[in-house]
Amino acid sequence: MDVIEQECRVTFRYPVHFTTGVFDPSNLLLKTVLVPAAATPAKVLFVVDRGVCAAHQGLVESIEGYCQHHRELFDLTGPVLVVPGGEPVKNEPQHLHDVQRAIHDAGLCRQSYVTAVGGGAVLDVVGYAAATAHRGVRLVRVPTTILAQHDSGVGVKNGINAFGKKNYLGTFAPPFAVINDFGFLSTLSDRDWRGGISEAVKVALIKDANFFDFLEQQAGRLAGRDGPVMEQVIRRCAALHLSHIATAGDPFEQGSSRPLDFGHWAAHKLEQLTEYRLGHGEAVAMGVALDSTYSYLAGFLNEPAWRRIIALLHALGLPVHAAELGHRLDAPEDPSCVLRGLEEFREHLGGRLTITLLRSIGEPFDAHEIQAPLVVDAIELLEKLDAAHRAATPRGLEADCLSTRGSS
Repeated sequence: MDVIEQECRVTFRYPVHFTTGVFDPSNLLLKTVLVPAAATPAKVLFVVDRGVCAAHQGLVESIEGYCQHHRELFDLTGPVLVVPGGEPVKNEPQHLHDVQRAIHDAGLCRQSYVTAVGGGAVLDVVGYAAATAHRGVRLVRVPTTILAQHDSGVGVKNGINAFGKKNYLGTFAPPFAVINDFGFLSTLSDRDWRGGISEAVKVALIKDANFFDFLEQQAGRLAGRDGPVMEQVIRRCAALHLSHIATAGDPFEQGSSRPLDFGHWAAHKLEQLTEYRLGHGEAVAMGVALDSTYSYLAGFLNEPAWRRIIALLHALGLPVHAAELGHRLDAPEDPSCVLRGLEEFREHLGGRLTITLLRSIGEPFDAHEIQAPLVVDAIELLEKLDAAHRAATPRGLEADCLSTRGSS
């Protein structure tokens, strides 16, 4: 056989910064990040989440003022582009096209910068646009939600939803830099605040039992919006996430094992079934509860550990069940059955089905077969636990934290 084979290794390096008031002209962090590649100022396009603009009046003016103050180093190319936030921005291709058009019209090159300010959905869309323009324009992320600051915003993925499937189109493209500004978190709704903690529970369960202990100890403060404690959580989660990307041996997920997606096969399907009325963090909480309960019922995870997991989710004000989990469980091939999410997840991974389960807190393993009847048992058990918890929860708190329960 006549063949030439070549191995190629590429090293990526990017910083994750932590600050407050990133667009205050006296804060020099962004100035040090947006370094010109030549003698002329670097071109920069800003894309901002509309919801963040509404919550932080004058944000666009602050960005423009910062760029004007430091105009010797970077040039704001045209007006700040404001796009919708949340999952709708990933569902409508026009929003992606708007960002791509702005990159084109600004005359950006591969040494220019696109700076995305917003939640995870906006970062995904802008990241996809930046990665595909010129095959890669430098992306600076400024995540504005808890979920984005410690999870999606520090990772190497981007994407949009298509053909009724979450993240069907996307690329692996590390950012140039990430800037976590804790000041943005103060305006999050209670629902988004609590939802942001679900990925912290997930990463603790698969990576760090001591961190899980910390979350248990600080659950009351986290649910009560204690800023300094949340900052500790974000830093630890970001470090664990980055370490996994760098050391697990598969940063671009060429294989089928994806421990960081623990609980996500059901979470992604639940988001789809609720037409994204269920927040990603809420869906992840339910997915984590489901796969933890399955691990317990299958005999892998002992009962005390399982009860600790469910108790922590409840203490954080996170849901463990929704009506959609129980829909059409007698028809696994029905598109509206959550069990269909297993096949969709396998297809997304490629190759054989690989689902992360737990042997203990901090000790995951890969399972390649999932028993559908046991998943049904886990869902029914969570429904009972959920009903008992609701009965013991003050009505006002329940309505605030779990407002999407039972949506259809």
